[in-house]
Amino acid sequence: MAHHLKDKEAYQRLNYLYQAAHCVIAQNPDNVELARFYCFTQKTIARRLVLRQDPSVKRTLCKRCCSLLIPGVTATTRQRRKHKKTRFTVVRCLSCGQTKTLLNDPDHRLWTDRPEAQLEQHKQPDPASSAKNQPKEAKAHGSRPSKPRDAGSSAAT
Repeated sequence: MAHHLKDKEAYQRLNYLYQAAHCVIAQNPDNVELARFYCFTQKTIARRLVLRQDPSVKRTLCKRCCSLLIPGVTATTRQRRKHKKTRFTVVRCLSCGQTKTLLNDPDHRLWTDRPEAQLEQHKQPDPASSAKNQPKEAKAHGSRPSKPRDAGSSAAT
């Protein structure tokens, strides 16, 4: 439980740095270097502690120079089409020229947003319930039952 608390504090620190970078750019759009320092610190902390950041946060950071990508201020945004159906948003960093191509599909869902990616929905077998299913003499003597288990129950454990 203490490990979870440490991660919570680290995520709060990352959130603070991200918000500080936004505030610096909002107050003075010429202060790109300070915002870049905050974003670089955020990226360094996340890498050092092996924390995953939300995709919406990663989309607003330049991979090359760690600059905050705000359309019209630190980045340009263009809409592109390929093969007449698929649409893309191309975000270009004004500091280093790095481009990001993002899919514009309203039906597209990220893996983290899909129900099968959530851990709560995957039921783990309860170790206490497996102890209840053992015969009473096996519990009393501390030995295993003499009859072999079937293949279905051994695959589940």
